[in-house]
Amino acid sequence: MTSDSTPDPVDVEHAMGSSAAGSGEGDGSPGDLVGAPIERREDAHLLTGDTRFTDDVQYPRETHLAIHRSRYAHAAVEDVDTSAAETMDGVLAVYTREDLLAAGLDGTLPGDEPDYGVPVDRPLLAGDRVRYQGDPIAGVVAEDRYTAHEAADAIDVSYDRLDAVGDVTDALDGDAPTVHEEALDNVAFDWEAGDAEATRAAMDEADEVVEVDLSINKVVAVPMEPRAAVARFQEGEGLTVTLGCQSVLGVQDHLSDVLGIPEHRISVDAPDVGGGFGVKAQAYTGHVLAAWCSVQLSRPVKWVATRTEAFLSTNHSRRHEVTARAALSADGDLRAMGFESTADVGAYLTQGGALVPSLAFGTRLSGAYDVEAAHAHVTGAFTNTTTLSAYRGAGRPEATYLVERLVRESALELGEDPVEFRRRNFLDPDQFPYETPFGSSYDSGDYEGALDLALEHLDYEAFRERQERAREEGRYLGIGVSSYIEICGGGPNSLQGGVVRMTPSGKVVAATSLVENGQGHATGFAQVVADELGVDYDDVEVVEGDSDRAPEGQGTGGSTAMTLGGNALKEGARQVRERAREVAAHELEASPDDVEFEDGTFHLAGAPDRSLDIDEVARAAYSGSLPPELRGLEETAFFSPDGSTAPFGTHLCVVVVDPDTGEVDIDRYVAVDDVGTQVNPTLVEGQVVGGIVQSIGQALHEEAVYDDNGQLMTGSLQDYDLPRADDVPEIEWDSTVTPSPNNPIGAKGVGEAGTIGAMPAVVNAVLDALEPFDVETLDMPITDEKVWRAIHGD
Repeated sequence: MTSDSTPDPVDVEHAMGSSAAGSGEGDGSPGDLVGAPIERREDAHLLTGDTRFTDDVQYPRETHLAIHRSRYAHAAVEDVDTSAAETMDGVLAVYTREDLLAAGLDGTLPGDEPDYGVPVDRPLLAGDRVRYQGDPIAGVVAEDRYTAHEAADAIDVSYDRLDAVGDVTDALDGDAPTVHEEALDNVAFDWEAGDAEATRAAMDEADEVVEVDLSINKVVAVPMEPRAAVARFQEGEGLTVTLGCQSVLGVQDHLSDVLGIPEHRISVDAPDVGGGFGVKAQAYTGHVLAAWCSVQLSRPVKWVATRTEAFLSTNHSRRHEVTARAALSADGDLRAMGFESTADVGAYLTQGGALVPSLAFGTRLSGAYDVEAAHAHVTGAFTNTTTLSAYRGAGRPEATYLVERLVRESALELGEDPVEFRRRNFLDPDQFPYETPFGSSYDSGDYEGALDLALEHLDYEAFRERQERAREEGRYLGIGVSSYIEICGGGPNSLQGGVVRMTPSGKVVAATSLVENGQGHATGFAQVVADELGVDYDDVEVVEGDSDRAPEGQGTGGSTAMTLGGNALKEGARQVRERAREVAAHELEASPDDVEFEDGTFHLAGAPDRSLDIDEVARAAYSGSLPPELRGLEETAFFSPDGSTAPFGTHLCVVVVDPDTGEVDIDRYVAVDDVGTQVNPTLVEGQVVGGIVQSIGQALHEEAVYDDNGQLMTGSLQDYDLPRADDVPEIEWDSTVTPSPNNPIGAKGVGEAGTIGAMPAVVNAVLDALEPFDVETLDMPITDEKVWRAIHGD
């Protein structure tokens, strides 16, 4: 899946002879690693089966936790009879909400309270009311997992079943069932941004107003390993918790809050995560209850969600019902955009459940375009479904989907090619830094450059000619265009720590609070640190996912690994280098101002023969003969960027539609992304391709479907249609490079870029193919059946 402009991955030892950091080449030697497509050091153990997922962790005397969950979406709980479970052989304990309260817990999940909206508690175990199918009611701890699950099934709950609201389209009806008494008419929050008055005025004055109603489907993240945790409490030593997560310090914090154990007595370790995607960033009953049970029983407790349990209770995402409008001039200028959305938050409002469908979504709704005014109004609605929160992209894929669908409809209304409409309405490079009508900031960009490179790869004009010939022959091809932007990278209020230590041998240890979820952190971070210190790449060890060794900072998410974590380690390495300069000056009997550093060597200015290699300086730094203020080479740096970043790009998708069956086949997919400086182009391409595949899934395959009673109809991999290898084409990837001015590396972030650009590209392609059939709109997922019915008017 490499492009012509991206070199094949190289081994450090065989990467000699190139140059130009940031160009996608590099010789792997000290000072020339940033920009080199070095092979991921994370892959060997994954490919050889030497992985360590949470369920692989085992302790002597380990016990197992299973959770009894509600079978109904909405019901009053009249009684919980645990007697049958308690008497089963091998069962150690059964806990209900009453037990938690009796032990002094407040019974709620920690650390995920919304910043705005209706405050409703999210129970650790439900009490007198359950509000979605899968709401946890009781936990069973047994000697083995099979007994634990059998005992959980034996718990008898008496319900008084209540009417449920299964979808956001019904939630705000006046006669809809009430999910929470605190929330009038099921409104979880009411949020708006932009200038409503200016947007209305632009609509009134427009020569054309384009309006489109769009439905964005609810999706479920499906990591390789579902949520899991193993906790071990030892009196006098504290609590150790191993789990696949996105923030070890975040887990440490909220476990401390719940259990009343000081943070320094809680160690959190993230092994191989098996995919995070945003859904492993929150607190869930499983790992919190496992930790509490271990404290109660003084034995290790393991909890591993079954796949069905994960479908029922892991956060869902992205459900919106939206009306989008564009104000156009007679000359085809895009003057204003307005959006009215109802967003599903599920049964409980969390921090992510409020933030993602409002701020993270709504402030991205001006896209890559130079519009005079914009406004977004989002109403969050409670439903009797699983809680919704972040999923890869966290609001940005939804926003881009709406903008790019609206842009396509606007071009059609004007009878103009969608490429030319975009080109004319793009922001110009000299407008950056740019403040959007929503008050967000774009740091840098050249949107037309990315568009032109994508069109060049595809040969757009030749495709349009081919498309016309194919239609005459009864074959239906379509092309979809998506020019996206993203806002990520943290901001001035973000803070990320990095610890860099050079040992007496000259080896380097770099520690961060981030957690590897498949991105390639250890590879990229080692390149940054090795370049800064002039050491060999293989001499840098990267430590992450360990609360005992991590400096304070954020977890993994929001495409911030390199913009925050990489820059923190870069600054830590710079500080170590400058400290080493002082040691070298002492050894060379010179002033530090007279000592220069080049290619891993310190030497006197004008006298290169008087020099010390950095590993020699490292040995000297740990000598007792040094003055105390010079001893040791270890620094902790904390980095905050000057502002956020705005990756961007253009994706083109070509599909072939069979009108007899409705089958949609992706013929080609071209992606051109600009994520700023690329520390490792191979890692960048891998992130983009993975994101594209996930959004192809949402566009054509995936949907979490609930019936009118709030029962999940797609609760297994037999019912939830993930894309397979033969559903995905070879991704043709290329890039432009527009460094960010807001951080020293110049990186913008890439973890979510592919996910953001892909959905509208695929959907626009299908609609383009169906133009001869007068099909004006379709909502995701665009299944074969849906296409066939649209063609045949059924």
